[in-house]
Amino acid sequence: MQAIPWPYPSSKLLLCFFFSHRKMALSSSFSSPSSKATIFSIALFMVLLIGSSSAQLSENFYAKKCPKVFYAVKSVVHSAVSKEPRMGASLLRLFFHDCFVNGCDGSVLLDDTSSFKGEKTAPPNKNSLRGFQVIDAIKSKVEATCPGVVSCADIVAIAARDSVAILGGPFWNVKLGRRDSKTASFNAASSGVIPPPFSTLSNLITRFQAQGLSVKDMVALSGAHTIGKARCSSYKSRIYNDTNINRVFANARKKNCPRTSGTPKDNNVAVLDYKTPNHFDNNYYKNLLEQKGLLHSDQVLFNGGSTDSLVKAYSNNQRAFESDFVTAMIKMGNIKPLTGSSGEIRKLCRRAN
Repeated sequence: MQAIPWPYPSSKLLLCFFFSHRKMALSSSFSSPSSKATIFSIALFMVLLIGSSSAQLSENFYAKKCPKVFYAVKSVVHSAVSKEPRMGASLLRLFFHDCFVNGCDGSVLLDDTSSFKGEKTAPPNKNSLRGFQVIDAIKSKVEATCPGVVSCADIVAIAARDSVAILGGPFWNVKLGRRDSKTASFNAASSGVIPPPFSTLSNLITRFQAQGLSVKDMVALSGAHTIGKARCSSYKSRIYNDTNINRVFANARKKNCPRTSGTPKDNNVAVLDYKTPNHFDNNYYKNLLEQKGLLHSDQVLFNGGSTDSLVKAYSNNQRAFESDFVTAMIKMGNIKPLTGSSGEIRKLCRRAN
């Protein structure tokens, strides 16, 4: 088991604590019901504390077991993003869609099998999620360096961080130690836990709070839309039906996104941040002030509601946005991870061992 960093006591210290108290109880009155209760209580406390401590993620989880993991991940991500900057946004989105469905466990990466239908073809993901081949390439390189050590769930988390940093955003230390799920759930991914692009502000708040994320976390994480692209089918309703949209902005996007649905043009894409689409900055929020949010779920953040002040603050202070974004990313990465003996370390990210 990984050494538990301060302030969590090590298992050895807890054992010493337990046995010293057990000896005291024995020397005084072993047959006493109160002594037996004391011993039992201490033992139970020790088990619970060790269990909770071992479940903690750590920035140093691979320091000894696979110290080159960060270089392996970054080299593949850098190559992929250099060829296609949009890939950075795609890898960041993979992390979000993984964590919001039963926790950050790599389940989003699993292909369908005869025993379960996975998450890749669920409505929020079908013909939308990208970057699976990049994760496969990272896993192959990591396995060549440290076979059977690094989980796919952790690879997704590191790749998301590296994508942001490579595109000019903040760098942070990723907490690691997740293990991989052995299954995935189409139904869970289809249940609405991932907010759709036509979400109301109330729905966004509710969906994020259900994951333990605050309103501030939600607004900060929405800033990920400073990079990447969206399909016509995701923003069509906004540019044709919404009134809180800059008309010049809307008309320009109509040229590549006709009103008629069910055609191949539904897959045409537009950049989420028209000012600096390949650079991670705070222009996303500045666009919202101008009613130039591409998605309905973007513009609801600045539409006379409770989050207007946060949007204004981030539009004026990129450092504040980046700080809150990092905090929210770390919190999101802590959503129900599999640790200890739960799950597994997959050999291939697309299928369970």
